[in-house]
Amino acid sequence: MPKRITWRQFLFVLPLLLLVSVFSLYPIFTSGVYSFFDYQTNDQTRNALYTEGHLNAPLFHEDGTYLNFYLKKDLSLVDETGQQTIAALQQDILEAISPYAEAKQPLALSGEGAKQVTAFVANIRQRVKDLENAYPDVELNISKSADSLLDEMDSTVVGSNFIGLEGYKRLGQDGRFFSALRNTLVFTIISVFFELLIGMGLALVMNRAVRGIGLVRTVSLIPWAIPTAVSALIWTYLYDGTSGIVARLFTQLGLIASPELLLTSASGTMAAAIIADVWKTTPYMALLLLAGLQVIDHGLYESASVDGAGPVRTFIRITLPLLKPSLLVALLFRTLDAFRVYDLIAVLTKGTPETLSIYAYKVMVGQGNYGYGAVIVLAMFVCVGLIALLYVKVLGAELINE
Repeated sequence: MPKRITWRQFLFVLPLLLLVSVFSLYPIFTSGVYSFFDYQTNDQTRNALYTEGHLNAPLFHEDGTYLNFYLKKDLSLVDETGQQTIAALQQDILEAISPYAEAKQPLALSGEGAKQVTAFVANIRQRVKDLENAYPDVELNISKSADSLLDEMDSTVVGSNFIGLEGYKRLGQDGRFFSALRNTLVFTIISVFFELLIGMGLALVMNRAVRGIGLVRTVSLIPWAIPTAVSALIWTYLYDGTSGIVARLFTQLGLIASPELLLTSASGTMAAAIIADVWKTTPYMALLLLAGLQVIDHGLYESASVDGAGPVRTFIRITLPLLKPSLLVALLFRTLDAFRVYDLIAVLTKGTPETLSIYAYKVMVGQGNYGYGAVIVLAMFVCVGLIALLYVKVLGAELINE
């Protein structure tokens, strides 16, 4: 029966729990909140989380001030009747914008208040038109800017951008999302498979007690030590269609029709990204597996050798079962890391093939649509959770307890 944690032990763990809450749980919670809103930073009517109507008071006051400025310049262009009309317009505009002279941010606005603002703008628009019709031969200053300023004043009435589950409904119908998910899965499965295969072989070699093995271990870890962006740039030169040695080699071997296709075709960019990822992260996989190999009792291998077991049988019966905990950690870490791949593809192929991370970045940063971007990020979070659950179930939940 597992022991209960004491208060003293809990106090030691508390700082870690706080760090996890701040840097892990809080971003997830925030993304969950954003996903229920049509939050877009490039649209002034949706650049905040509005659960009720709002008035962009600073902009409303600014536009009204500009209207009065242009009307003032027109006073000298019209007769006394026109001046009285302009003065009445200025007075009405001033009365409408004065309450918001000190406003620095949007203010809550009831439904009735929104109707009043809309009616006021419509009234001013009609009166300006009447003024223009009364003086058709006069080039009024207000005529040049009234439409744009009044249109902007109309847009200052901001409705609620709470959309509930509409973002998730859109995700289910988003073909681009499923294409990005497919690309992510293809990249993850193929790259992790080869990293495990080559990494296991590399770990078995590095685990042997032979002369010079220290140098072998050091050299094999160099690709992993290079920053991802730097390694991506290195491979960009190797893949270059005019002078890249790898592109030339693949063309001579008949793998691609011409060197340019390696970074310009869909299949070429996928293969290029996988090769670069396998080259860089295989040493990391080998390092994790090597740690597991070194804790296996060598006496077991000696006993197996005495019993006549060959290398293959020894690997299957002894090495793999005892390597299971390290295998779980290595596969879990690398799969989750590959599933979230961004920097390698962003630098190497400028965003193709489009993975989930690339798609989320384009939606959030490129389009400024943080609401729908949060939906994509949460979908990735669910996928990551399912991957972790799958590994634990397949490789054994008891390993986590151990």
